[in-house]
Amino acid sequence: MNVVDTSALVEYYLDTPLADIFASPIEDRQRLLVPTIVLFELYKILRREAGPDLADEAVMALRDCQVVDLDATHALAAAQIGPRHGLALADSIIYATSQLAGATLWTQDEHFEKLPGVRYFPKTPA
Repeated sequence: MNVVDTSALVEYYLDTPLADIFASPIEDRQRLLVPTIVLFELYKILRREAGPDLADEAVMALRDCQVVDLDATHALAAAQIGPRHGLALADSIIYATSQLAGATLWTQDEHFEKLPGVRYFPKTPA
């Protein structure tokens, strides 16, 4: 199973030079877990950066994957994992979701770089 964080999804949907790195886990919809906080962040960013059509398209595609709600189990796991690794709220939820599922987290967010179960790819300079 895979979790792809918001930063990687933005690269993919905006078709940046890093999009190909994240294409495989994103396009493997049967094995993609999508935390609801990622839907929120992605929609907000894509709507601002590219407009409502792309934002709607992306969210509709991801809703066909296994969307993971923020339930009590995930919230409490995030509350424990986040402080241990110095993660902010959204990052705590995303990482806890991947850890609880035994999934690989794909990201370019340096907060996750050295954590277990993470495939980290640094952002390329603009």
